[in-house]
Amino acid sequence: MAAPLHVLIAGGGIGGLTAALSLLKRGIDVDVYEQAPQLGEIGAGFQVGANGARVLFALGLEERLRQVYSIPAGKEVRLWNSGQTWKLFDLGEATVERYGFPYFMIHRADMHAVLVEAVRALKPDAIHLNARAVGCEQDAAGASLRFADGGKVRGDAVVGADGVHSALRLDLFGAAAPRFTGCVAWRGLVPAERLPAHLLRPVGTNWIGPGGHIVHYFLRRGELFNFVAVVERDDWTVESWTERGSAEECAADFGGWHEDVQAIIRELHAPYKWALLGREPMQTWSLGRATLLGDACHPTLPFLAQGAGMAIEDGYILARCLEAYADDVPLALKRYE
Repeated sequence: MAAPLHVLIAGGGIGGLTAALSLLKRGIDVDVYEQAPQLGEIGAGFQVGANGARVLFALGLEERLRQVYSIPAGKEVRLWNSGQTWKLFDLGEATVERYGFPYFMIHRADMHAVLVEAVRALKPDAIHLNARAVGCEQDAAGASLRFADGGKVRGDAVVGADGVHSALRLDLFGAAAPRFTGCVAWRGLVPAERLPAHLLRPVGTNWIGPGGHIVHYFLRRGELFNFVAVVERDDWTVESWTERGSAEECAADFGGWHEDVQAIIRELHAPYKWALLGREPMQTWSLGRATLLGDACHPTLPFLAQGAGMAIEDGYILARCLEAYADDVPLALKRYE
């Protein structure tokens, strides 16, 4: 019998690890190369729709995820100045009844830890740290990842799961010119016990106001409160999740908004801000034995809570295609695309 395929993944985030787990479960060998010197996902919370939950449960992660996620009863809209509230829709059991899987909120670090644990359970040495991929090479027989330190590894296929600033995308397809949307996003976390009692309802809330909106919901079994606020500004164009702002600056962006909003902002510890940049959709993201997934090829703005969900789906479908077309890697990657 032919040896199993060996896939090299650049990037150990949510998408890259989901791909690695999906591949390993189908008997395909994987090595993941992560540029960070230690594991630990940055960021705060994100939402996973039933489509993403379906994949994660299929990968056997349901029990572990239930220990760390938070399921909202529903979503609502509130008016920026009066706080008037409208119900949007039910979630919770209603989502399971309709789609078969829950809609949940989870801290990035918690999701990352669950995926790392699952990958290492199947291949303990699959994840390599302090390995920044800068490009790839390929021929008819295989493909290689190149690293910033001059090193190189070879396998059967290369996957760029290295995020919105993807080095693999740049190497394969050239530079993409991002366009500033005119929006700046704030994010931060608040321990639930520091919030007013009336804000402790288990719902996701969207505040709508002039030139901005705010989304907040609970994480980690309801122990943490995740806050994301978007405001129209033209004076900040740094696209980074690790740029510190201040609660005072955030409060100024939402001056005049309801006291509930102000109460949350006052409790933010070291809020972060980042400019929202848009990119033109790629017409193709597979080239021979190399492909991209997640934000590396189809980054999305954080408005429909599907960025992580699409990366999760990518990883699962990629594995399915490589299993189905194991004898023709370029075809498998085109089918995946």
